[in-house]
Amino acid sequence: MALTDMQIRNIRPTGKISQHTDERGLYLEVQVSGSKLWRYKYRYMGKQKRLALGRYPDVGLAEARKRRDDARSKLDAGKDPLAERKREKLVAAFNAANTFVEIAREYIDKRVAEGQSEATTQKANWLLEQLKPIWTFPVADIKPVDLLAALKRIEARGKYETARRCRSFAGRVFRYAVATGRGETDPSSILRGALVVPKVTHHAAILDPKQMGELLRAMDAYAGNAVTRLAMQMSAHVMARPGEIRMAKWSEIDFDNAVWKIPAERMKMRRAHEVPLSRQVLTYLEELFALTGPDGFVFPAFHTWRRPMSENTVNQAFRRMGYATGEVTAHGLRTTASTFLNESGKWSPDAIERSLAHADANSVRAVYNRGRYWEERVTMHQWWSDHLDMLRDGAEIMQISKSARL
Repeated sequence: MALTDMQIRNIRPTGKISQHTDERGLYLEVQVSGSKLWRYKYRYMGKQKRLALGRYPDVGLAEARKRRDDARSKLDAGKDPLAERKREKLVAAFNAANTFVEIAREYIDKRVAEGQSEATTQKANWLLEQLKPIWTFPVADIKPVDLLAALKRIEARGKYETARRCRSFAGRVFRYAVATGRGETDPSSILRGALVVPKVTHHAAILDPKQMGELLRAMDAYAGNAVTRLAMQMSAHVMARPGEIRMAKWSEIDFDNAVWKIPAERMKMRRAHEVPLSRQVLTYLEELFALTGPDGFVFPAFHTWRRPMSENTVNQAFRRMGYATGEVTAHGLRTTASTFLNESGKWSPDAIERSLAHADANSVRAVYNRGRYWEERVTMHQWWSDHLDMLRDGAEIMQISKSARL
């Protein structure tokens, strides 16, 4: 027979757990402690299961029956009430993480799982830190004016490029929120014209052969740390980005085949890259091997071998050598190599771009143009090292045209 409220109130605990049946699978479980718990017993896919429906008297008899009927409706629809409850809890917890900072961190974690480099992850976390004024806002409630106020605070410090990058990062977070059902729009999209456009500045680079020769001689005469000197010397030859050079590891250097194999996770374009090593570069690496090999970073930090050289080390060395910020930078050495190689007319633009690890601007061509131009690049890298040696020794091989400097 079905239970009544009076019967339930009069039930007393015994020395063991007891069950008191209502109807259609609903029953009251009385614990030794006296707690009275509603349970719904059912079968799904041939298996006996039970669903907790609440504690009496917080959940009365009528409410317990209603919850049982709701569960039966799910069964009639072919769904497992217990599995549905677990799913609803997960969805509720997912939707509860709806502040900008929570969704931003979730987005960053997603990108890390997809193989995002450590350097890019650090930049993303740094950009998130700049957007602290909107951290606690529910992402669906953030209006363009809220984001603009945070960005204008950054601009007020003269950080125009940082403000632009923060707007772009916030846009990615908002679009992720929309894609995961916790946002409705991307308020950053209408702010494109609201920020100060930073003046484009190119990395300072030497494009005069005579001045390049002077720089090479200054590198050779550098009286500071030997590892720093070798980082400068090698940077002039290999055409790699400064971050790729300072993060280089000995396990990536293949002396036998004269190649440096950089894994995809460290490359800006997320594509593994191989650098041909000229005789001159191999000589620099042999000297380095005696200083920092055979394991870990090729260019470790001064204070610990567990971390790479600071990103400012090479540029600071240039400043100590007397070169101003507007004269030469570590990244500008790539511009020097690109300009000289293109001006020489000896090498195909594709081979030069491949050595610079640039992405093809034409996405369709990038898919089909998979040639690595390896043989040409090996010859080109050796020619470039020989050319630098001649410039260092005082020979003016060619003058760079004015158009090439623009």
